[in-house]
Amino acid sequence: MKMEMKEINTNDDNTNRESLENSLTPRQIVEELDRYIIGQSEAKRSVAVALRNRSRRQMLPEDMRDEVAPKNIIMVGSTGVGKTEIARRLAKLVDAPFVKVEASKYTEVGYVGRDVESMIRDLTDLSVNMVKLEHTAQIREKAEQMAEERILDILFPAPRSRSKQEESESEPPKIQVEQTTDEETTQVVEIRIDSMFDTDETGLETETTDPHPKVEVIAAEADESKEAQERYEKTRSKFRQMLRDGRFEDKEVEVEAKIRNMPLVEIFSSSGIEEMDINFKDMFGSMMPKSSRKRRVSVAEAREILTQEEAEKLIDVDQVVAEAIRRVENSGIVFLDEIDKIAGRESTAGPDVSREGVQRDILPLVEGSNVMTKHGMVRTDHILFIAAGAFHTAKPSGLIPELQGRFPIRVSLKSLDQKDFKRILTEPKNALTKQYIAMMKTEELSIDITEDAVDEISHLAFQVNESVEDIGARRLHTIMEKLFEQISFGAPELEEKQICIDAAYVGEQLSEIVENQDLSRYVL
Repeated sequence: MKMEMKEINTNDDNTNRESLENSLTPRQIVEELDRYIIGQSEAKRSVAVALRNRSRRQMLPEDMRDEVAPKNIIMVGSTGVGKTEIARRLAKLVDAPFVKVEASKYTEVGYVGRDVESMIRDLTDLSVNMVKLEHTAQIREKAEQMAEERILDILFPAPRSRSKQEESESEPPKIQVEQTTDEETTQVVEIRIDSMFDTDETGLETETTDPHPKVEVIAAEADESKEAQERYEKTRSKFRQMLRDGRFEDKEVEVEAKIRNMPLVEIFSSSGIEEMDINFKDMFGSMMPKSSRKRRVSVAEAREILTQEEAEKLIDVDQVVAEAIRRVENSGIVFLDEIDKIAGRESTAGPDVSREGVQRDILPLVEGSNVMTKHGMVRTDHILFIAAGAFHTAKPSGLIPELQGRFPIRVSLKSLDQKDFKRILTEPKNALTKQYIAMMKTEELSIDITEDAVDEISHLAFQVNESVEDIGARRLHTIMEKLFEQISFGAPELEEKQICIDAAYVGEQLSEIVENQDLSRYVL
């Protein structure tokens, strides 16, 4: 018994080691984040280490594994410096369940608003959808084949045959008997019972007393049904090939799509009962009978509708839910934005339902607790919480001490300067300038943005942030949108298809607005 247990543990260790070796190293994570986010190397290193520690935890013995808590992070920095983008790209990089919430939206339990446990329910719902999509992709080929057969049944239905009830009403009863034709051959033939019953004077049938009732052996008819079936299958194969060649894509067909009758139940309550653990819509929806309605759609639309229906039949829902909960518990990421809005422990008159009260409610989630969702119980012990805020008026020390202790990693993100703006405009994989060039290309316009134009745009964005309000890289979006306003509006009618945007053009379009601070406050 001990030997078996040892082998099992060894196998688990090998699996965990393979998982560790296959996971990205902190350096690789930072390199991937550099493709989309400019600067903020300290924050990137912190989240990379936190992510790698998850894989390292899986290598530990089980008794120690449960003791290792995730190293939650607080990011301090003004808006538009990349806090949200770092967390979002990190989750996408490792395909982890990720949800972004705003701390200021929550209220203390018992008051109007959303309770903090709803973020875990949202995370679980998102994880279930992720896993369901993955499973759907795996069985999509089979689902498409089943949908194809259903479409063929509509386009080329099978020939109708008499029902068993009709046959029984129109024909005498038949039985099958074995008939020996020679010493080696035995064939099964059908015989029809002509007179198993006699009719008495009253017209009622009574069992015949004749020990040898007359039977008629049904001669083996020409197998017309078999030939007809072969012809049908041959023609159906031709239809199948035509369907796969796309010759029926625009043809309208009538499909019967299943729908679920949802009860007209709406719950209103000041205590947030809509966020209760019991999902009333799901509960009542499962109790209501499923129905269907006929729709006339093209074959292309019908294929997608029927493929989804067949995929739902093939998916093991219990397996999907179990896998989704496992991912949430071991790799889920909650990005808690605007945490500075709930910082501060100075109470005013009345209950402080959106500040310290919310902090107290968040604390059990960060420490590790069980949250009931409609999919089952979810443990939050190893969910990674990344909090972020500008902290202009409040400080991280304004959080309650217990919550501070659960965010041991604190990183400060620096404000962006003119060089950072220039890099943001050109270096990322889908940089802002590349986006506008691609969009104008759809109008058959060729846009050339010169280097001096990029320098001027960066300078103006930095200047506006300095003089008006620092909103970080988001200022570039307002600048670029104003710069391309005339081009975007007149693109369909422009005769000139080659447009060069240089520093002079940028100055012509934006200089007046930038210099007029009162106007720039509203425009930029």
